Amino acid sequence: MLNTLIYGFAVSLVIALVLGPFVIRELKSFHARQSEREEGPASHKIKAGTPTMGGVLILTALVVSCLVFDPLDLRKGLALFLTLGYGAIGFLDDGIKSLKHRNLGLTAKQKLIGQFIMAAIFCGILKVYLDFPTTLWIPFTNWHVEIGIFYYLFVFVMIVGTSNAVNLTDGLDGLAAGSCAITSVAYVVIAVALGYINFAVFCASMAGACLGFLFYNQHPAKMFMGDTGSLALGGALAAMAILTKTELLLIIAGGLYVIEALSVIIQVISFKTRGVRVFKMSPIHHHFELSGWSEVKVVTVFWSFSAIMAIIAIIIVLSTTN
Repeated sequence: MLNTLIYGFAVSLVIALVLGPFVIRELKSFHARQSEREEGPASHKIKAGTPTMGGVLILTALVVSCLVFDPLDLRKGLALFLTLGYGAIGFLDDGIKSLKHRNLGLTAKQKLIGQFIMAAIFCGILKVYLDFPTTLWIPFTNWHVEIGIFYYLFVFVMIVGTSNAVNLTDGLDGLAAGSCAITSVAYVVIAVALGYINFAVFCASMAGACLGFLFYNQHPAKMFMGDTGSLALGGALAAMAILTKTELLLIIAGGLYVIEALSVIIQVISFKTRGVRVFKMSPIHHHFELSGWSEVKVVTVFWSFSAIMAIIAIIIVLSTTN
């Protein structure tokens, strides 16, 4: 089984590396170019015109690898469904931006409706076809709390929240791709430790796809993943946590995305209620940029934090299962 995990990782990695130049060329011909928002950091203005929608590279590598290795695994298929569904929403959003040459694609309402529909379908499949356990494992303990029908509401919110949190994290070269690769590797170990061996291939394939994409997305980025990639990655990470029955553990394993999302929530609430900005700019990675950190330093520190949180999550699982 270890060989299959390695092969799954390697296949997606190689596909992403090999197809990268082709994807960049095609995105340029499609005029899928980044438009930096006016309120963003001034240093990001030079990124305008960089090919975006690069998430198609991640998704292509992931799908091929998953189809090559144990394509009939139900958990893997369900995770792919959610990942591709959210990727399709992002693809539509990015496509509109490219066609209209603006920084706004789908409206926030349209995007949320799409996310709600996909999350609802996913929950429906869990309930109707899998008769999925409606328990939540409490990290650091052996307790499993039964919450009944509220489990599906929790999962619904979790999926939408995670996809948007990763979307917010995707603001610096390599930040989202690198951190998602780290979290995916953590879930490889977690899935194996909990006995979800076949599903671990999905996690390994995602890690390989992210690292292959990162080769072209590291600073200075040759292409960006766009919402095609960030929404899909958020859906994939949520699926990893749900389908390994470690839903609450994602708060730790994906601690970086939690902090990024919270920084935006805190900033908005503080400004609307007190007229005061807690951060120089949100999400929080921009705060550190405006505090004088270089983009590379911010990304490196945030990757390190993500790795620490991933290790802690693995330790929690291993200590509980032994």
